[in-house]
Amino acid sequence: MAERLKNIAKVHGISLNKLMFELSTQALAEEEAKQRFMTTQLRGNPKRAAQLLDELDALGL
Repeated sequence: MAERLKNIAKVHGISLNKLMFELSTQALAEEEAKQRFMTTQLRGNPKRAAQLLDELDALGL
């Protein structure tokens, strides 16, 4: 796995540390979006929940 990550970083012309930072940032953003969706859904706001689903879809999640 480490070698594959190194190769991805190399292809993108960035350091392994930068790649890991970017992947971590993306994972945290995805988790936050999921939590917002669940919170909105639990609050009974289906219109906002649908908007959040659209946002997640736009992010490719």
